[in-house]
Amino acid sequence: MSSNTATAFATDQTLTPAHLDRARLFLQQTQSGIEGAIKGLSEAQWNFKPARDRWSIAETVEHIVFVQERVLGDILPALAEAPAPEPDYDREAVDAIVIHQFPMRLTKFSAPEAACPKGGLEQTDALRRLGANYARFAMYLQSTPDMRSHALESRPLRAVSDGKYTLMDGYQWVLAAAAHMERHTKQILEVKAELAFPDK
Repeated sequence: MSSNTATAFATDQTLTPAHLDRARLFLQQTQSGIEGAIKGLSEAQWNFKPARDRWSIAETVEHIVFVQERVLGDILPALAEAPAPEPDYDREAVDAIVIHQFPMRLTKFSAPEAACPKGGLEQTDALRRLGANYARFAMYLQSTPDMRSHALESRPLRAVSDGKYTLMDGYQWVLAAAAHMERHTKQILEVKAELAFPDK
């Protein structure tokens, strides 16, 4: 790597205050969205299934929580030892895909077996865990200056970009967790819009 390339790469890794503000706002908005969508639901509404092959709100939230805690517990710690992306890695393009395409529900994807809900998550526990996870993501943004320095393969990114992009850095994994929450908040709203959804 030439000195000019190395300098450009190092500069490209730097997260600006605007980047951090964007991520914080995205987390805040998606957290508020999920809380607003599930607070105050009755037991019947929480567990209502639109069809046998569709998730209830409880199951959807369980999936969200599982994915968040997988990112927080496994992926973000593993990034510290992960290799750096190639110098021509287009961070801004991947950021945009994660923010704008991950939440879209025009294309559906099957969750891996490990991320499928097992049932039994109570609404109060769900809200508690969502809040705790939000705080951990916010702290990661605040305390990890080298988020851009390491990247790991992302199957969702590969799928959404048709294989054009495959790696996400730490900053993008936080964005992805927020985008994933937005995507499934839309799914919850779809359930609540069902004609058979309980009134109370």
